[in-house]
Amino acid sequence: MGTLVSYQLKDSVATITMDDGKVNAVSVQLLTELGAALDRAAADSAVVLLEGREGVFSAGFDLKVLAAGGEGALALVRGGFELAERLLSFPTPVVAACTGHAVAMGAFLLLSADYRVGAAGPYRLVANEVALGITMPYAAVEILRQRLTPACFTRAVLLAEPFSPDDGVAAGFLDRVVEPARVPDVARETAEALTALNMRAHAATKARARRQTLSAIRAGIAEELGPGASWPPA
Repeated sequence: MGTLVSYQLKDSVATITMDDGKVNAVSVQLLTELGAALDRAAADSAVVLLEGREGVFSAGFDLKVLAAGGEGALALVRGGFELAERLLSFPTPVVAACTGHAVAMGAFLLLSADYRVGAAGPYRLVANEVALGITMPYAAVEILRQRLTPACFTRAVLLAEPFSPDDGVAAGFLDRVVEPARVPDVARETAEALTALNMRAHAATKARARRQTLSAIRAGIAEELGPGASWPPA
């Protein structure tokens, strides 16, 4: 697909792998390549398996771009949340193989999958915006709200609390934790099992189940990240 994202289709499962050789920072290039990979998966009517590189799913937005502010930062943030919205509304199941750390936008992408398999180990699952002095974007609030338990939602959003993979299952960040070496295989087995679903019914049910969440995310993007907006949010 490109230099940061690879695509492999096998047995109706599209494996989309992010690997920038570092921490999978979310850049405009990564977003563009992920979007192209999802276009291909949609054309293939495939279940999506989204995975990171060893030790890290994604460490979130490219901090140099965010620190520079301006239209570049705004476009990057908008693109990240538009991708998350697309994952949440994707017509086929989306399985995430969380191969390590998932931070900020990396965590939001993780939480936009339908099923998440995480690697056991000293990894952090965290939305650290408040710790960095950033008011949590509306879209991020809604992504976190739709997956985390009420108590952990407060701790994650307002207190920027990091969760371990094991604690992340109870909190709602992950559905299952296995040894790191088993993550790719377990995630793929899960994705393969989901190919047996009726995809028409899956897509229609997903749209119903997430209607309010998707509406809130789209409204948040339009209000906070649309024309005339600035970054960071007030």
